[in-house]
Amino acid sequence: MGVDPSARIHPSAVVENGAEIGPGCIVGPFSVIGPGVRLGPDVEVKSHAIVTGLTEIGAGTVIFSFANIGDVPQDLKYRGEETHLIVGARNRIREGVTMNTGTAGGGGVTRVGDDCLFMTGAHVGHDAQVGNGVIMANHAALAGHCVIGDGVIIGGLSGIHQWVRVGKGAIIGAVTMVTNDVIPYGLVQGPRGTLDGLNLVGLKRRGVAREDIAALRAAFQALAQGEGSFQERARRLSDEATSAYVREMVGFVLAESDRSFLTPG
Repeated sequence: MGVDPSARIHPSAVVENGAEIGPGCIVGPFSVIGPGVRLGPDVEVKSHAIVTGLTEIGAGTVIFSFANIGDVPQDLKYRGEETHLIVGARNRIREGVTMNTGTAGGGGVTRVGDDCLFMTGAHVGHDAQVGNGVIMANHAALAGHCVIGDGVIIGGLSGIHQWVRVGKGAIIGAVTMVTNDVIPYGLVQGPRGTLDGLNLVGLKRRGVAREDIAALRAAFQALAQGEGSFQERARRLSDEATSAYVREMVGFVLAESDRSFLTPG
């Protein structure tokens, strides 16, 4: 067990042999740190939290009470193979959050970026790939193999179907089931999620230039109302786009995916 001398570990915590606890870490009462866990500098694990499995937690991340981080995937095909969970820096993982390691069939790694907020009861399933600055509100859930772009916001009690990709800057409303890919900067809401427009509020908050927002709006209309299939419209846009934001949207649509898309109504 490698415990940095500057780490503070409550006497009631269980830190198993083999765990690595970095400088400045705080491990609270009755928490459990498994033998394959690596806590980076200044990580705080509050009371009654569990961090287990082959799990790495990045610097400055805080894990709140009753979270279960790094346990085995909820996949009946899992047979005990060694798989990983890698969590980046400065994340806030609130009470009751669960994050699972990957599976051999899904690449073996569940990965979370930096500066994310996972509110109470949120779930990150096996082999999910979560970008930076993502917010998952209370009891939102990602199924296995999801890919979530940077800056995505997922509303409370919403579920993302397995293999779905959600593009950068998209927003998912509360109590929404998302069964197909979501374009970057898209706005999805409704019990069975529908693509209702662009996340204009989010774009403005990020300081995106007016001309880029106008280009995105025009591109969205072209995807919604142009001739041919959704993919054909996207290919035409790829030949015409000058805005980097539009090119990003089109590239997402034309990339390989295991799901179809939510298309504009």
